[in-house]
Amino acid sequence: MSTSPKNSDLLYGLHDRPEPLKALFAAFQHILASFVGIITPALIIGGVLGLGSELPYLISMALFVSGVGTFIQAKRFGPIGSGLLCVQGTSFAFLSAVLAAGFIVKNRGGSSEDILAMIFGVCFFASFVEMFLSRIIHKLQHVITPVVTGVVITTIGLSLIKVGMTDIAGGFGAEDMGAAKYLIVGGVTLATIIAINRFSNPVLRLSGIMIGMFVGYVTAYFMGMVDFQIPDVPVIAVPLPFKYGFNFDLAAFIPVAIISVVTAIETTGDLTANSMVSKEPTQGPLYIKRIKGGVLGDGVNSCLAATFGSFPMSTFSQNNGVIQLTGVASRYVAFYIAGLFILLGLFPVIGAVLQTLPKPVLGGATLVMFGTVASAGIRILATAKLDRRDLLIMAVSFGLGLGVIAVPEVTNSFSPLFKSIFSSSVTVAGISAILMSLIIPQEKSHSVQKQEDPAQIDLDDKEVNAA
Repeated sequence: MSTSPKNSDLLYGLHDRPEPLKALFAAFQHILASFVGIITPALIIGGVLGLGSELPYLISMALFVSGVGTFIQAKRFGPIGSGLLCVQGTSFAFLSAVLAAGFIVKNRGGSSEDILAMIFGVCFFASFVEMFLSRIIHKLQHVITPVVTGVVITTIGLSLIKVGMTDIAGGFGAEDMGAAKYLIVGGVTLATIIAINRFSNPVLRLSGIMIGMFVGYVTAYFMGMVDFQIPDVPVIAVPLPFKYGFNFDLAAFIPVAIISVVTAIETTGDLTANSMVSKEPTQGPLYIKRIKGGVLGDGVNSCLAATFGSFPMSTFSQNNGVIQLTGVASRYVAFYIAGLFILLGLFPVIGAVLQTLPKPVLGGATLVMFGTVASAGIRILATAKLDRRDLLIMAVSFGLGLGVIAVPEVTNSFSPLFKSIFSSSVTVAGISAILMSLIIPQEKSHSVQKQEDPAQIDLDDKEVNAA
């Protein structure tokens, strides 16, 4: 066992091997920081699309693939993986696009299996977009600028807030939607998360969302809103490739592909932050190799997720905070994290228990998460030195993106294909921002300054648990 150099504030550097007990303790803190973020997308998608019977398996696979993905990123197989202590988890950025894909099938009268076949088929092909971009990621900063990324991420967060607020009000389809009991439970959950976040203890803050959901769950129990009927599930969840079949639709694919492009840039920023807190180079050949490998790992892990029944993966930036908190940057800790996630994923009873979570509890937590996504997008925009051109791009992109969800009838004259594509606020905002960035000339005085900005992007969809 070696330790980090004396001039470093790390207890264990990237290539050091902590003792098993210390490594396990550090791994538990990473799991605490990311567990809720990994399972919540499955809970939301399952609840909104009415996939209740499939939820235990979806949650199990979310944990299982997160474990496999974390191992791949840390171990590094050839060009795949960053070789850093970075945790892979289900990405919130894809949530609106995945729901849109599901509704395309649901509105046609498709079954749960049909919905999931479409979602996973589209996500499978979209993962190759990120794999391709990993090879040229260092050249994309002139196209996917901080303004484009910030617009897309802010739009994602704002468009998802309706989902969180609907759950606070009782959830989609609730007969007594907006009843006082729902608002009380959602409000207690939200207030607890806010209160915990104000504590100075970093360990307590890392578990703020989990504690808030627990307090909300207890409140819901005393108000008679918890149903302890747990569905019968297998003892062990066996990962099955394409369990629900395989389908594809261009209208569903385009929004997911656009977000894959943005996610590749976000991952670059996240891995840059990870390198910084791990006291590793943030420029030069080794750095570029890690960035390319990390983004490629994101794509490969998202492909595995679609294959085994989970949603697209990305690196979680809140785990960079855990590295700073523990002083442990060893990539060998990721092996413990991966093993624990895989173990948790093999038992679908975990997903069955989480399925009893009342909608207002989930809504109170996700409202914070989605608001954090939007705030992260705004922060990305704040890193750019905005000029009149940028403000125009932002104004038009936000106007069109949020306009199509405020007035969906605006697409009534479109063909079915284009109506499906342009009914997505993320797609409209993303395409608008990219096209305007390419068409409108950039002021020369700002071109040099903006080239450095993409490396600062350490979004969340990935910061959702930092709230």
